[in-house]
Amino acid sequence: MELLLNEAIYRRVVVKLLPQTRKFLWIVTADIKDLHVPKGRRFVPLLEILSDLIDGGVAIRLMHAKEPGPRFREDFDRYPNLIKSDLFERILCPRIHTKAVVIDGKQAFIGSANLTGAGLGAKGRHKRNFEAGMLTDDPGHLRELMDWIDQLYLGEFCQKCQRRAVCPDPIA
Repeated sequence: MELLLNEAIYRRVVVKLLPQTRKFLWIVTADIKDLHVPKGRRFVPLLEILSDLIDGGVAIRLMHAKEPGPRFREDFDRYPNLIKSDLFERILCPRIHTKAVVIDGKQAFIGSANLTGAGLGAKGRHKRNFEAGMLTDDPGHLRELMDWIDQLYLGEFCQKCQRRAVCPDPIA
């Protein structure tokens, strides 16, 4: 178990671990915005890293609570395999408030940070949010978290959801 604060979340999870994913990556977040990350000597949208992972055969689930902003949508449209590949799955559920990243079922980050520059510490020291989270490789924690995310992803909670009438895209 490792405590990560502020920009350490960005450096450790997004910059270091996320690009090393080999089998599958699950990202669960309430808010999602145009986040940029280093790739070589330049900064690129995180979506480019996700696209590269898909090109390498990594399956990605992106689960979020609301429609992304216009910059994210513009970047999204620049990576056709995010739209066309069977390896990329995305759901929108307005009740999602969880923030978690699961990498290959071997590590998970669970914390307060949304998938945004301010949330993950990518913005300047005086512009970013104050965030905290834990990185774990504990098999028991991983199994329980992954089972719960699977239930959410497969729509186990949809039928009894009392927000279904205002849900823009019910899972089940």
